[in-house]
Amino acid sequence: IHCCHVASSTLLEDRRDAVRALKSLSKKYRVEVGTQAMHHLINILQTDRSDSEILGYALDTLYNILCNDEEEEQDESEDETAQKQSDDLGAQFTDQFVQDPEHVTLLLSLLEEFDFHVRWPGVKLLTTLLKNQGVQVQGIILVSPMGVSRLMDLLADSREVIRNDGLLLLQQLTKSNAAIQKIVAFENAFERLLDIITEEGSSDGGIVVEDCLLLLLNLLKNNSSNQNFFKEGSYIQRMKPWFEIGDDNSGWSAQKVTNLHLMLQLVRVMVSPVNSPGATASCQKSMYQCGLLQQLCTILMATGVPADILTETINTVSEVIRGSQVNQDYFASVNAPSNPPRPAIVVLLMSMVNERQPFVLRCAVLYCFQCFLYKNQKGQGEIVATLLPSTIDANSISAGQLLCGGLFSVDSLSNWCAAVALAHSLQDNLTQKEQLLRVQLATSLGKPPVSLLQQCTNILSQVGHLRGSKVQTRVGLLMLLCTWINNCPIAVTHFLHNQENVPFLTAQISENLGEDERLVQGLCALLLGICIYYNDNSLENNTKEKLKQLIEKRIGKENFVEKLGFITKHELYSRAAQKPQPVFPSPEQMLFDHEFTKLVKELEGVITKAVHKSNEEEKKEEEVKKTLEQHDNIVTQYKELIREQDAQIQELKEQVVSTSSQNEQMQTTVTQQLSQIQQHKDQYNILKLKLGKESQLNSQGEGSQVNGLQTEELTQLREEVEELRKQHSLLQTQLGDKDTLITSLVSRRLRTVFVLLLCLMQELEGLRSRVQSQLAEINQMKTERQELLRRAEAGQMFFFPWVFVFMDHSKFLLHLGFQEEAKSLSASRAELDQQLASATSTVAILQTEKAKLQTEVQDSKKEQDDLLMLLADQDQKIHSLKQKLKDLGETVDNRGYHVSSGVDDEDDLDGRDQTDDDYEEDEDED
Repeated sequence: IHCCHVASSTLLEDRRDAVRALKSLSKKYRVEVGTQAMHHLINILQTDRSDSEILGYALDTLYNILCNDEEEEQDESEDETAQKQSDDLGAQFTDQFVQDPEHVTLLLSLLEEFDFHVRWPGVKLLTTLLKNQGVQVQGIILVSPMGVSRLMDLLADSREVIRNDGLLLLQQLTKSNAAIQKIVAFENAFERLLDIITEEGSSDGGIVVEDCLLLLLNLLKNNSSNQNFFKEGSYIQRMKPWFEIGDDNSGWSAQKVTNLHLMLQLVRVMVSPVNSPGATASCQKSMYQCGLLQQLCTILMATGVPADILTETINTVSEVIRGSQVNQDYFASVNAPSNPPRPAIVVLLMSMVNERQPFVLRCAVLYCFQCFLYKNQKGQGEIVATLLPSTIDANSISAGQLLCGGLFSVDSLSNWCAAVALAHSLQDNLTQKEQLLRVQLATSLGKPPVSLLQQCTNILSQVGHLRGSKVQTRVGLLMLLCTWINNCPIAVTHFLHNQENVPFLTAQISENLGEDERLVQGLCALLLGICIYYNDNSLENNTKEKLKQLIEKRIGKENFVEKLGFITKHELYSRAAQKPQPVFPSPEQMLFDHEFTKLVKELEGVITKAVHKSNEEEKKEEEVKKTLEQHDNIVTQYKELIREQDAQIQELKEQVVSTSSQNEQMQTTVTQQLSQIQQHKDQYNILKLKLGKESQLNSQGEGSQVNGLQTEELTQLREEVEELRKQHSLLQTQLGDKDTLITSLVSRRLRTVFVLLLCLMQELEGLRSRVQSQLAEINQMKTERQELLRRAEAGQMFFFPWVFVFMDHSKFLLHLGFQEEAKSLSASRAELDQQLASATSTVAILQTEKAKLQTEVQDSKKEQDDLLMLLADQDQKIHSLKQKLKDLGETVDNRGYHVSSGVDDEDDLDGRDQTDDDYEEDEDED
């Protein structure tokens, strides 16, 4: 009945009441309402867009039909079948709804409505569609114009309910869809989400912060483009305040733990080992520069931090420092706030070898230690150095002592972790492998010390007699030994020097035992194979050939290769090979290390070939190796030479830079000194003027005394006046020469230009008259031709046929003659045009030359003006010097010399100035 009312009622109020009734029935009678009323509700959304109330009822009804959430609590006796049927029903109705993509597009358009009763149910309905049929709805939204942009607008809604549900909608939208993730990121999602996290209180915030972090994880995980955009947008720097914890860490709510856990995961996403090395290194650098790594290390060493947060922080720090030398060096310098202070590495290793600590925490510490040593030969050397006799400090606990203690403890997990950690101290580092051979251990009182290598083999043989137990310990020791002697012939020689090692390995390999023992047999076969492949034949009893013969007699080559293959076939081997972090569900399954799986993959093939090769093939390979080594040595020498040259070039560049900087400093100093000298000169001149005035005032009573004191100064002033006179005369001479030269050049070139212009004008006039006469002739010939044609046509009907033919022939010849004449006229006209163009270009060239001459004249005038300015300055100086001489009581003539008659020369000076002014006026007139 309600469906009929919705479909047939003409009044909006009746349709609204019917939709309200369907909404009230939709939860209890979900199947009936969904089957009968869905298409009517969709029609309401299309036709009644103007009424927000009916739209809200329709959206709520559709949400109740499609949603699978059971709000009412079910009895414990009810089976899960009801929930499964509900899920299937929601998926069925969702398929029916999205069968037409226009329905989803319609829903997106409704989200633009600001009315709360339309927008909120629309958001919830679209979220339900994405939950039920995510891939299909994502595809529709992706191709919809402005579809993602409309959904991003929800984050800017001032109503928190819509904004929070918009976050849930975007979480569903961005799941496993890289294209939508990129669009959402470039719609300024990072900025908005980080602002919301800050507004909500960062790690102390509520569930909204958690939703924002989950959305950020969706956008960044396995999406290199978004990760690069996040880094380039300087958003890593905005993550640092998240990890600022107070001094009081006693109150950690469950929501804060969840938020901080997600924040640490977000940091790990940016520096994950599965990312490209360049992107990871760039993010690690940014995290160090902005202080994020320092903040994480503070949490690492803080007290009162929950165990799961501490574990995840250790894992995060591990990946932030992995492979980054700068970050690894900083981590090595971190000390724990203890008394006395201890390095953070030592404190973490104490937790790793302590069997009372949680298993996940011990795994995290091992991962942190591995990342600290990853591609860090400096750190490897520091760890190995703590085991050497010369650096052992009995008063403090070192990393080497903790590793040795864990290696020989009774706890199998400690044995395995210590062995793997020590193996990472030797990974791809031949120097430290040789250094570790020097380590001596005191086993008991009264007995001589034994080497660390020998002690490892002793423990291995002792534990090996207890079948079925200590498998974890034996696997750890075998991995350590394989890593140690790999690609180190000296370590192989030390291992084979003990006569008990080879018989122990052959006995282990040759027996038929259980599944766990087969793994130990495979590792023993790998260790024996390394002893063959990297054997330098320095021991007569254990050469390559003898070891292969022993394998063939005691084990058999095929059986040996089969036992070697047990390693890679093991299930835990494949799990450990997937990622560097040691993640194991239980301590018993902790058998393989990620880096060791790479070593096995590298050595399995070469060991198999080495066992099957004959002696002659080995000799040939050794010769090839020697040749390659020689080539490598040559290449190495050239590389070293290039490095030296590069170093020299770099030094020279630095010297050039330093010299340039020194030169600039010297120039600056010289400039400053020149300015100071000028200042001193000015001050000196002022003092001289003052002194001259004072001497003039005192000359009336003490003339003889002044004359005696100022003799030297008068002589100097006269010399300066004479010098200025010489310069003045020289400048006048140069000025006269310039004037003469300018006048001659200007007159000569202007005369030439005028003559050329007159010639060109005459030639142009002649060309124009010729063209006009030829055009008149052409017009006259055209008139005559038309007249002849007219006459011929007028008299054509009075002649006989043969006359007609003759007339046609004559017209044809006449036509041909006109054509030839027209062609010749056209050719002559083209020739005249060409001449006219050349004449025009000549005029342009002459005009250009005229402009150049005018420019030169202007330059000469400028030089003349400069000379006049110099003359004026010199006249002013001469005048001032004469004034000084007059002030000092001397009498000078117009040239500046002393006059014995003592007559005042003011009139002469005035006459000279008048003469100079007249000269300047004459120059201006010229």
